[in-house]
Amino acid sequence: MALTSINFAPGIDKQDTAIGAIGRWVDSDNARFRYGLPEKVGGWSSLLTDTICGVARKQHSFVDLDGNRYVGIGTDKFLLIYFEGTLYDITPWRSNNAGAQTTFTSSTLATDSTSVKTCTITTTSAHSLIVGDMIVLDSVTLPGGTGLSASDFEDKLFQVLTVPTDVTFTIDSSAQAGSVVATGGTMTVQPYENVGPAAQTYGYGFGVGSYGGTVTGVVANDLDGALLADTAGTGGVGTSIALTSTTGFPASGTIAVENELITYAAISSNDLTGCTRGADGTATVGTSNGQAHSDEAVVDNATDYTGWGSAVVASTVTLEPGLWSLSNWGAALVATISNGKTFTWDSTIAARFTTRASTLTTGYVTALTGALGNPTASRMTLVSPTTRHLIHLGTETTIGTASSQDDMFIRFSDQEDINTYAPSATNSAGTYRLQDGSKIMGGIVAKENILIWTDNALYSMKFVGAPFTFGFEQVGTNCGLIGQNAVVEIDGVAYWVGNNGFFSFDGTVNNLPCSVEDYVFDDFATTKGQQVNAGINNLFTEVIWYYPTEDATYNDRYVVHNYGESQKLPMGNWYIGSNTNSIRTTWIDSIIYPQPYATQFNSTATGTFPSIIGETGLGQSVYFQQETGTDQINPDGSTTTLTSYVQSYNFSLQKDQSEVFLAMRRFIPNFKLLTVKNTVTIKLKDYPADTLANSEFSPFSIYPTTQKIDTRASGRYASLRIETDGAGENWRFGTFQVDLQPDRRR
Repeated sequence: MALTSINFAPGIDKQDTAIGAIGRWVDSDNARFRYGLPEKVGGWSSLLTDTICGVARKQHSFVDLDGNRYVGIGTDKFLLIYFEGTLYDITPWRSNNAGAQTTFTSSTLATDSTSVKTCTITTTSAHSLIVGDMIVLDSVTLPGGTGLSASDFEDKLFQVLTVPTDVTFTIDSSAQAGSVVATGGTMTVQPYENVGPAAQTYGYGFGVGSYGGTVTGVVANDLDGALLADTAGTGGVGTSIALTSTTGFPASGTIAVENELITYAAISSNDLTGCTRGADGTATVGTSNGQAHSDEAVVDNATDYTGWGSAVVASTVTLEPGLWSLSNWGAALVATISNGKTFTWDSTIAARFTTRASTLTTGYVTALTGALGNPTASRMTLVSPTTRHLIHLGTETTIGTASSQDDMFIRFSDQEDINTYAPSATNSAGTYRLQDGSKIMGGIVAKENILIWTDNALYSMKFVGAPFTFGFEQVGTNCGLIGQNAVVEIDGVAYWVGNNGFFSFDGTVNNLPCSVEDYVFDDFATTKGQQVNAGINNLFTEVIWYYPTEDATYNDRYVVHNYGESQKLPMGNWYIGSNTNSIRTTWIDSIIYPQPYATQFNSTATGTFPSIIGETGLGQSVYFQQETGTDQINPDGSTTTLTSYVQSYNFSLQKDQSEVFLAMRRFIPNFKLLTVKNTVTIKLKDYPADTLANSEFSPFSIYPTTQKIDTRASGRYASLRIETDGAGENWRFGTFQVDLQPDRRR
């Protein structure tokens, strides 16, 4: 019989059933649609042999006066500079509002054990450190008898492990102590600015998270012996519970062991005494007994957890992740910690790579100096493109008073003056408060104006000159932004995702028709919207959103809108993916650099930069150059195969309503591009409710020289799957031509 061509429109359609999505593809991963045809996405290659400690949340590329290119990278712990294949740590020191660095001089050190590499440092005043903070030690003199060297501590970066009291904290000593010594010696403790947690958490009740969950950064240890499902302590005896170590636990309080809360009255050595099992209704269901827990089960300090119906203690719970807003004031990087201070870094000085970002950077001061000074608590900042005003969004009504922060309040500096915010008759500084919404979620510099989103509305901010400087106009409602980094702008059009859909703004707010909308929002962890990252890939006219699903702590899916090829399709040209290797937390387009740069996060791996003694739980970000090669090239030079596929709708093999099934005898491969090989699978079923099953000889290996494939496929419905799973493979599919013949009757 004559060959029959079965045509497919570009993009993925998940709004209909697999049979109802006529003429469409219904699933994909690591594939895009260009000029109407599906193809494998480009590969990526690590830019560094190092990996970054923590999760990257923001990138910003800029150029100095000599044409040198830089990327500022903000993580949940650090502010880094990428310059020509090397990373530099420019994280600011913790400071007061006037910019004076926070240091604890004459601090002392004690070795805790000869079997555990842990030291306790005592500061001269309350340190305000929390578990996970970064500190550097300087001018170190150790007490005698430790068996350690001052060089093990001098100018080294340490992670705070526990915080037993407001004047003590523990670190990893990096080497084994020769003996246990009392507190002594002297040193200076220099803390890094705290940015925030790695992940966004949401929930109330027992801490943040699910019932029995934990608060990020709490003191934790493990059981030294099993607990039985009874009212007793370790091993079913008495009311004492043994831990491996009680260091950092309060003198009395509450612990969480898996889903059980247990109160205790005192501590004796490593035992919690006077314990009451199954507190706050967490006993074994139907009894007053505690639950059974095995030896070495994790124990969390739950003293600050709250019961159902009680308010969460705000000082112990942070909902939003650590975020940065990054921009440049000429050749200076402007970096603002979300709900924190603004710092600057001058790229033009000779010692730039050994100089940290600061509020006292010469020529770019952002600290409070008399009547001048930047706000000290802002949700984000940006720089107006032509007038050069530094704009603070969601900031303080009284500069320097963090408690006056208003999430809907805006301040902008005097023109060309980064540190003057008090409005007067002789400057162009000013303020404005938005009305629609509860907090400002984000803002971007767009064509001819600045766009600012609340959680419900969109505002336009335009320069209008004296006396108001900027004019504000609400241009949309019920179109709020889901997260600070969930919006991008290209060619005068902004694209973003909210809690209730995808939107664009080209002078008018538009709902974007989306052929995968239900698929995305039915499993979108919208309460983690601040982790969503949007990117532009102008090489392929794509807007990409990386987002977390309900069961994920970090981003684990992506959705792409091809804005350049959506006009002819009623639901747009959209595609999706969930390959672990493809998920990103930051992305910058190919503007300063020829390819996009992006970061991939792995929560179970360990980063290598900066070098941290006692690093634990930070995870690892890898810095990739996108759209290069066909696979993933790792920091160590090894290759990870980049798999990809597209799968079609379930097309009917019958062109009429006859009672005769059709058989697919052969098909003719038609690839626009095929490197090495491709795998084609024909899946069949007789009824819509049936499960697709591979045809008798599927899958089929297709090579560049393959002329035809003989099949033995018979049924009412068929589906085509095109995929690659080998290194170096690349493909771009054309049309699907099949030979159909009558087969059996129903």
